[in-house]
Amino acid sequence: MSQPLAGVCVLDFSTLLPGPLATLLLAEAGAEIIKIERPGSGDEMRSYQPRFGPSSVNFALLNRGKRSVAIDLKAPDALARLRPLLERADVVLEQFRPGVMDRLGLGYEALAAINPRIVYCALTGYGQTGPKAQVAAHDLNYLAESGLLGLAAGADGAPIVPPALIADIAGGAYPAMINILLALRERDASGRGRKLDVAMADNLFTFMYWAIGNGLAAGAWPVAGGELVTGGSPRYQIYRTEDGRFLAAAPLEQKFWDNFCAAIGLDAQWRDDARDPQGARAAIAQCIASRTAAAWRETLAGKDVCCAIVASVEEALDDAHFRARGLFAQQLTSEGGAIAALPVPIAPAFRREAARGYPALGEDNQLIDHRGAA
Repeated sequence: MSQPLAGVCVLDFSTLLPGPLATLLLAEAGAEIIKIERPGSGDEMRSYQPRFGPSSVNFALLNRGKRSVAIDLKAPDALARLRPLLERADVVLEQFRPGVMDRLGLGYEALAAINPRIVYCALTGYGQTGPKAQVAAHDLNYLAESGLLGLAAGADGAPIVPPALIADIAGGAYPAMINILLALRERDASGRGRKLDVAMADNLFTFMYWAIGNGLAAGAWPVAGGELVTGGSPRYQIYRTEDGRFLAAAPLEQKFWDNFCAAIGLDAQWRDDARDPQGARAAIAQCIASRTAAAWRETLAGKDVCCAIVASVEEALDDAHFRARGLFAQQLTSEGGAIAALPVPIAPAFRREAARGYPALGEDNQLIDHRGAA
């Protein structure tokens, strides 16, 4: 069966994480992705450690199955050399600060004059307009200014550094892909592309739907560590086990809470946690601390309690459930070696063949010479 994006050509001017992940999702669904990179060094992520083949494993994971063209975008003939690709491209994705592509002669208006069907996605931190449009920032800054970081408190009340690049991925890469697909669908009807303004900071507010709702509707603005899903309830909490591991307990609904209390043998006085949430939390913590993680895993198995032992990344990759799902079945190859490819949220039915490599810098420069584009 043909992949859903087979025949779609994407020119990817982005680097590092958000843009390359967005185009990886498109690639896994069958699109042809041509990375436009700086001569000599290419995407900055190529230089990271550790290595997998000639480039970093980070670069390799995010650029599986893509092609690479190395060209100096400031060169006088850059636009002329890129023109064959621009004429056949369906999508352009760029990640520069607002105005950079216009100064290079590669902004949306210029490209739409060459190819009116181009869907042009500009992916930035703060968007194409507004007082912060030119401000330099990274993931942690977007989380801080959106209010999301303020909801994550450690034991001392200070915000904690998240373990995932939430803004880059959930605020950037995923919305970019969604909107590109919507624009392609619109183009099917209209025959014309459009410019998309995807701002990572903007898209973080979706994750705080409950906090925004509580504040706007009831004036109950959330407090870090004090709400149902931020550490304020014994029903959504992390408890330390006897051997120094952790139990993630999330028996929110009453039926799960009742099952949980019964399974751990919680004293009856604490089962109505609304009367004294902190007392119930302390009682549960004392109970969980009395046994090892392995003992709790065995005790809680099959009890319908919404609990799990916190796994390391290595343990998670070896989890029988994820392996049975085929999550790591696809391979990333380089110089005779192979590791599991990055799992992405593309349905297995839509994904490409199991083993693919990543491009060497400029290995597809024949696409922009006068022998024509392949």
